[in-house]
Amino acid sequence: MPDNAEDKKNLHWSEQLAQDIINTRKEPFVISGGMTTSGPTHLGTVCEFLFPQAIVDALKFAGRKAKYYFVADVFDAFDSIPMAFEKYKTELEPHLGKPLTAVPDPTGQFKSFGDHFLADTKAAMDQFGAKPELLRATDLYAKGAFDKYARLFLKEEAEVRKIVAKTSLRDSLPDWWSPILPLCEKCGRIATTRIISHDGENFGYACDRDVKYTKGCGFRGKGSISDHRYKLTWRLHWPSWMDYFETSAEGAGVDHHTRGGSWDTLVGIFRQVFKKDPPIGYKFGFILFEGKKYSKSKGRGMGVKELMELLPPEIIKYMLLKPDLQENVDINPTPQNCLRTMEDYEKALALSEAGNIDSLSRADRKRALAARLSSEDAEGGLSPARGAEEPAARQGRRGWKTPFLDLLLYRQLQMEWEKIAAITEDKASIAKLSPYINAWEERKFIPEEYSFSYSPQKAQAHAAAFFAKLSPSMNALDMHNAAFSTAKELSIRPSKLFEECYTALLSKPRGPKLGKLIEAIGVEKVKKDVL
Repeated sequence: MPDNAEDKKNLHWSEQLAQDIINTRKEPFVISGGMTTSGPTHLGTVCEFLFPQAIVDALKFAGRKAKYYFVADVFDAFDSIPMAFEKYKTELEPHLGKPLTAVPDPTGQFKSFGDHFLADTKAAMDQFGAKPELLRATDLYAKGAFDKYARLFLKEEAEVRKIVAKTSLRDSLPDWWSPILPLCEKCGRIATTRIISHDGENFGYACDRDVKYTKGCGFRGKGSISDHRYKLTWRLHWPSWMDYFETSAEGAGVDHHTRGGSWDTLVGIFRQVFKKDPPIGYKFGFILFEGKKYSKSKGRGMGVKELMELLPPEIIKYMLLKPDLQENVDINPTPQNCLRTMEDYEKALALSEAGNIDSLSRADRKRALAARLSSEDAEGGLSPARGAEEPAARQGRRGWKTPFLDLLLYRQLQMEWEKIAAITEDKASIAKLSPYINAWEERKFIPEEYSFSYSPQKAQAHAAAFFAKLSPSMNALDMHNAAFSTAKELSIRPSKLFEECYTALLSKPRGPKLGKLIEAIGVEKVKKDVL
């Protein structure tokens, strides 16, 4: 990978971060991440585990060793009922303020509410090819992974308070604030407790805070760090897990990296309390739906499960990995947008397979690398820097060969999948893509121009002149170009000629790409039917 700034501009963001890690950290490198499993997985939360995996892949592509840890923060307090679970509101409300793993799963499928959505996350990780060592926060606390940090923060409490207050842009913290949140032994809540005394190891606590969405039970009790019935407050929990894993780099949304955000606190804790340099931090933009953030609690945006019934995981990964890392990306999965992304991905992947991607333009190289990251496994996969040197067997498209649009077109011509397989001689692509096209049909997701039936009628004069020129030796592109040349010869607008042709073939003024449509039907059949 290049070191100079100008050449680094040509790199995909995952390569840029990998280069920074290689230049400034010691191998084996550690990439970490984490999220709270408090609601259905959506595109915004997919980024939490997909982006670290892309960096791990980039490091492995460069021949480096890298570990990937991901924390499922199921010890977080249950603070709101996601829209998808509103029907269980009566059952769930009494558990607000408890750790997610102490909240019953109202569906009865899993041990807890947190485990319900952790399973959702695990399934998404498998489908998207993310391969971290997945760790539950409750397990880490139970085995004492955070005990040394809790003791350190209590010992240095005055200094820690100053750091947290300053880095969160506050003059001071509330009197109740403490580095740790005890677990109330009476009501089981963790969001409503506060430390009232401690000696650095043992502590007294009160469960009497009002956190708006719930209130403490009023109980007063005692505990100790060695009991492991506590959680570090978020601004201390985050840097602690990075120090525990010896993290080389970890990312977060731009909100964590704004002035006064939790990344500022993390840097302060590392430098002033841990006496170390912090890991490399990177920030990523928001995933938006019609201009607003995807939200698992508010039900905003299409859920990942639903989206994955309509699109292969490679396409969804490409949507997320293609843009610049800090770019806010508006993903509105309309039929037209999905088809455009499908075509863009297929073209970008073809670029990545054509030879050495370093010879491409800056924009095309980044598209090609995003497509490759979306399609290849890092283990034994293609090296972005050495694509042309890799064995040809590894350069084939992992997912499908026949374009999605071609299969969709054949299907709209009322063809059975067996017949389409015979025409394309590509059973593998049909096995991969036919379930998605079937789902598009069932959900009436197919856009208007691709929703048609072949219903030929005699062509009008201009269209007849075009059809008469066609021959079986012409391919789709030849026919497409012939339409424009015919319109020019007849001194009519191309749009007028296309409208006449679609009317002759489909009895409607619009349709899929004309050349491809005629090629799929067959030139001789078309000429026989419309002339």
